Amino acid sequence: MPFIYLIAGALAALASLSITAAPLSFDQAKTELRRQVFHDQNTAGDLYCGCNWQWQGRSGGSMDLASCGYQIRAQAVRAERLEWEHVMPAWAFGHQRQCWQQGGRKNCIRTDPVFRAMEADMHNLWPTVGEVNADRSNYNYGQLTSTPYRYGACTSRVDFKERVAEPRDEAKGTVARIQFYMHDRYGLSMSRQQQQLLMAWYGQYPVTEPERVRDQRIAAVMGHSNPYVTGKRTWTLGQRPSGEGLQQLTAQQPSAVKNRTQPADATGPIIGNRNSKVFHLPQGCPSYSQVGERNRVLFQTEDQAQTQGYRKAGNCR
Repeated sequence: MPFIYLIAGALAALASLSITAAPLSFDQAKTELRRQVFHDQNTAGDLYCGCNWQWQGRSGGSMDLASCGYQIRAQAVRAERLEWEHVMPAWAFGHQRQCWQQGGRKNCIRTDPVFRAMEADMHNLWPTVGEVNADRSNYNYGQLTSTPYRYGACTSRVDFKERVAEPRDEAKGTVARIQFYMHDRYGLSMSRQQQQLLMAWYGQYPVTEPERVRDQRIAAVMGHSNPYVTGKRTWTLGQRPSGEGLQQLTAQQPSAVKNRTQPADATGPIIGNRNSKVFHLPQGCPSYSQVGERNRVLFQTEDQAQTQGYRKAGNCR
């Protein structure tokens, strides 16, 4: 009997280790979302329009526009494909970091591990119709009482002149809880007006069972839930963000110790090429910046890359 308990304890320990393997990049986050969160949800509807889709590749999809009565506004190619929406846009959290001021999103991906972690936060990502994702851009959310519907039966709206987006009613509570989570976890600022709007949506549109399931599945990968979904926290007007996620990420940054298990620092992550299964270090590897965006896989350590079946590029010094 004690032996059985030891085995059970070992399995529990392994499980506790596995749930903290949060994605290291946006690309990895999309793959994990398809594999572990939305794999059986492609007929449950996307965030903004409720459209179904067919999976394609590692994390892509083809939207079934007829399933939700969607009508293409202007961009047929993007309308017909699934895209992963950052409910809080990358611009919104990126422009508050120094890396963005020095070179925008690409520079942040290359040099800032904290930005990469925020960009890859699965709680902030939802599958959407590509055209609506493009139209929403980095606009704030708002109420658009006089703006016409532009997507057929899809009731999400975008006002390009005012730079405001209003999600369909079914998404408003979800959007509010994600925004609260991102601002709170990463110590980000939010206007009083935006807080008031999201608090109204939070109260009017309570958590649904599918939203709880999504949160539980993401927590199994990220190692933590969205407390505004579980009910452990509620947002109050003028609330000061805890910044606990930012503190954890800062504490995890490498010290002066230099060895092969050290995470990549401000010089950039380790970049793997998913086609060749070769990885490149930010220093000493001439082809580091030549890996195409679509083929990039990011790693924090050489051991991590090798565990995934990658080998160091032969031209690295």
